[in-house]
Amino acid sequence: MIPVLVAALRVSRRDALRAKGRTALIMVMIGLPVLVITAVLTGRATTDVTPYEQLDSALGSADARVITMSTRGQVRQDLDAASNGQAAAPRPDRQWTPAELGTLLDGRLLRYQQNMIEVRVQDGYDWTAVLEVDLRDPMTRGMRELVEGRFAAAPGEVAVSPELAGRGVRVGGTVRVTRQDRPLRVVGVVRNPYHPARAELVGLPESVLGHQNDGNSSSWLADTSGPVERDDVRRLNEAGLAVQSRALIERAPDGGARSGTADLVSRGTVSLGVAVVLVVAETVLPAGPAFAVGLRRRRRELAVLAAQGASGRQLKAVVLTDGLVLGGAAALIGVVLGIGAAALITSVGAPLVGWALGPLDVPWAAVLAVAALGVVSGVTAALVPAVQASRQRPAQVLAGRAPVDPPGRARRPVLGAVLTVLGAAACFFAVRQDELTVVVAAVVLGFGLVALMPWLVGATARLAGRLPVPLRLSVRDAARHRVRTSSAAAAVMGATMVSVVLGLSLAATYAEREALRLSLEPVGTLRISHAETADEAGWSRLKAQAQRLLPGVDLVPALTTVNDRGVMTQLQVAGNAEQCRRGTLCLPLMVTPVGDERMLRLLLKRDDEQAAAALARGEAVAFGSEGVRDGTVEIEQMGRPSSPLPTLKLPAVVTSPAEAAQHGVLVPESALRAAGLRLVENSLFASHEPADEERLHRALNAVTAGVQISVQRRGDEEAFAVLLVLLGAATVLVLGGTFAATGLAAADMRQDLDTMSAVGAPPRVRRLVVAAQAAYISGLGAVAGLVGGVVAGAAMLLARWGADRPWVLDAAEAVHIPWGFLAGLVVGLPLLAALVAGAFTRTWQARARRVG
Repeated sequence: MIPVLVAALRVSRRDALRAKGRTALIMVMIGLPVLVITAVLTGRATTDVTPYEQLDSALGSADARVITMSTRGQVRQDLDAASNGQAAAPRPDRQWTPAELGTLLDGRLLRYQQNMIEVRVQDGYDWTAVLEVDLRDPMTRGMRELVEGRFAAAPGEVAVSPELAGRGVRVGGTVRVTRQDRPLRVVGVVRNPYHPARAELVGLPESVLGHQNDGNSSSWLADTSGPVERDDVRRLNEAGLAVQSRALIERAPDGGARSGTADLVSRGTVSLGVAVVLVVAETVLPAGPAFAVGLRRRRRELAVLAAQGASGRQLKAVVLTDGLVLGGAAALIGVVLGIGAAALITSVGAPLVGWALGPLDVPWAAVLAVAALGVVSGVTAALVPAVQASRQRPAQVLAGRAPVDPPGRARRPVLGAVLTVLGAAACFFAVRQDELTVVVAAVVLGFGLVALMPWLVGATARLAGRLPVPLRLSVRDAARHRVRTSSAAAAVMGATMVSVVLGLSLAATYAEREALRLSLEPVGTLRISHAETADEAGWSRLKAQAQRLLPGVDLVPALTTVNDRGVMTQLQVAGNAEQCRRGTLCLPLMVTPVGDERMLRLLLKRDDEQAAAALARGEAVAFGSEGVRDGTVEIEQMGRPSSPLPTLKLPAVVTSPAEAAQHGVLVPESALRAAGLRLVENSLFASHEPADEERLHRALNAVTAGVQISVQRRGDEEAFAVLLVLLGAATVLVLGGTFAATGLAAADMRQDLDTMSAVGAPPRVRRLVVAAQAAYISGLGAVAGLVGGVVAGAAMLLARWGADRPWVLDAAEAVHIPWGFLAGLVVGLPLLAALVAGAFTRTWQARARRVG
């Protein structure tokens, strides 16, 4: 056995080096999934920083961190005290002191505070994290890496993170904090090793934040004489303190990473199994024709081996070894490139998107399993060509006659039909369970369609009699080589089916989001407001700055009420229990604005003379009939007024909103002033979408605190881009499988094509024949995938709606069929495959080889 394997490996290696194009194609098909999965696993492990990995940045060299709570009630906490709670207890009349803590924990204590503060940067104010601890103390060694300058040594000094240094803060300069622009001298740049993108100030305790009371991210680092054990933590918890213990985290399995429940583990195992099956299937199906291409090129070589006495098992071993060699090489390269890609993406991407970033962490068990999966995929893809090699007739091959597949099995699609029916029935039975169960049933349905594909190839070939000669030749040749054709069509079917299910699910998700969207203003409306009532001069400055930053934009002001203490309140429509019982939208509706005819025109996007006249008379204008009863609406003032206010009842007219999602009532200023309510200007509205919302917010927030900016957008605004990305991924998979099979078909049909050229057929006929092969393979797979995807997708949606579908929606609102996406999959991709295959077809005639 060993000599046969060694010889087979030698033959496979030489053949792989000889046919470099085919070898590269197979290795890409097998290695690409390995690369992607390895990169995802490594990237996730690297950015999922465990409590153990963060010990130095959180504790330095300390043995523990003792965290104060708002009361002295018993504390319940997780391992690293990131999540904690307290039993109810009265607030104490004193705060924790180092001396009192020393009675509970023997060791040296170092003050440690954290919070957020507003910092003035180049284009306005921004919220920034603050860490207050003396980084010169040996207990803090490793908490922050000194990049430039020195650590803070006096109350007016701070070190900043590289992110702040990149926004105009320089060593030797000053940074201004809080709205009072209190200056602090910048003496250094320090980096958090696990959060490189975090904007942070680091100073001495109470130099930036002042003294923080208990329960306000106030704590101490502790250098104890021995490790802080579980009994110590329990004792401190009973006293009302949370504890982060180095010893417990270091001994925790997996570095203290949080684990899920047994149910989640079980579901994760099922999900992993389904993913493995899908990855192997989607790798094997397109790679199978590529191995068959190799078999077609090596058929004569294998026939010579058989003529010299090689058995069918030995021929099969030679072809299977191709899968082992190419699968092993592809898996190895995929693992190496995947780890490298993960290291590059996390190092570059983590600072850009704010991820945590730990040391490069390769989960070797999972990565080696993925590599083994690649090897198995390679061997499995070579299995059918290996069986064909063992059954070929040497005399027929050496005579130059290409074999065809026997028609017997294609006429008895029993297995495929049974699996397809069972899978479809299981999909709708699984609706009563959950979405994961539907996925498992859909996999059964998919394998049923794969098994049914040879019969579908034969059945459609019988309909080719009325096609033009080039098309008829392509379809009948595909039927003669059913294994090659059905394998490629099944790969297209699998990619299409998954894409249809995902497309239907995503489209329904975005349709639900849009159907549930409720807004006061129409899509494309900018709102600028502030969270707290500003003084008149501050609001005037804000309006002037907004007009300077938005030249030519018509800014429409709106008012809101204030209570008797001058604090801003909100108006909303009172609830209507009768409408709730009918199962429609329950009130209260959106926050009610106070405005004039300009606001009415902006909200309606048109002139409405009747509504404008009602507004001038002091009547409210309702966008839709919800909330209007007997020609009136009831308005409530929210915001804790010191004395209860009666509900204000106003006459109202109903007008049609600019879009279905609009709900609310526009109230005239005169009606509220007549009712004795105080009003202040609070918001600006405009039919405008700014190019950079964050920059606009920072610039306005520099004028007055509490500025809020929002732009009303559709709930399904991102649907087109997401479906386009999904279509692109499906295109890669569909074209890969189609071109592999088309290349094999062109090789098998070379004699027929040369004969056609010899009798006078123009070059475009050759192109048309090859293009028809590509269109037939991808079209058949796309149609089968559409059918399977619609069945599985419908079951997926029913399973989701059965559990958590919003009760205010009906099926018409929640269902959206992405016709353009489906047309691109089922019609566009086969046409694209045909065009590309025809464009790259060789039109010159090959020299015939004489036999005998």
